Amino acid sequence: MAVTVEEVMTWQVISVREDTCFKEVAAKLFEHGVTTVPVLDAGGGVAGVVSEADLLRTEEFRGGLAPTDSHVTWRAAGTSAGDLMSAPAITVTPETSVTVAARVMNACGIKSLPVVTADGRLLGIVSRHDVLKVFVRSDEDLERQIRVEVLNRALWMDTTRVHVAVVDGVVTLSGRMCLRRDAVIAVWMTRQVNGVVDVIDEIDCDRDPD
Repeated sequence: MAVTVEEVMTWQVISVREDTCFKEVAAKLFEHGVTTVPVLDAGGGVAGVVSEADLLRTEEFRGGLAPTDSHVTWRAAGTSAGDLMSAPAITVTPETSVTVAARVMNACGIKSLPVVTADGRLLGIVSRHDVLKVFVRSDEDLERQIRVEVLNRALWMDTTRVHVAVVDGVVTLSGRMCLRRDAVIAVWMTRQVNGVVDVIDEIDCDRDPD
């Protein structure tokens, strides 16, 4: 039911190799309007990533503003992607939910994540912009998913009397169900649908458990 990275990621990825020089990395970032590029090793695996910040740090170092941290100094003094990259790369798989991807980007303070296969090969890249796609889904699309995947398929209970209305991502569930606990489950599962902003519970119940 949750939207996965595979559904929103960018498949055509701009990447560089570890021996790609500073100027070529900068040119790719500028030409393609991206802020980060994955760095591939000789076997095609993702060895790390180079960002605009990494390149700017290098220019600061060359201008005489040497960083005090020795590790940062070593990276800033580099001339190739392999020297400049942040490693190991923080990655996700196609099956990762966009919610998890968003949490990883937020926790790590990064704007995008390489998407890799089980053996580490680059498949694509997912950005904050891609993740936001799930929150701009139409109300009609959300209503359809809730009816089909939550009420009709996922819940082992009678939901024929439940009505769904969605306005600006806010879902209102109304109608009747047999038990209050069933209504609670329906509301909880609806909240898990990517793109749902909030759920208003207006379900009446025939009886409450003893």
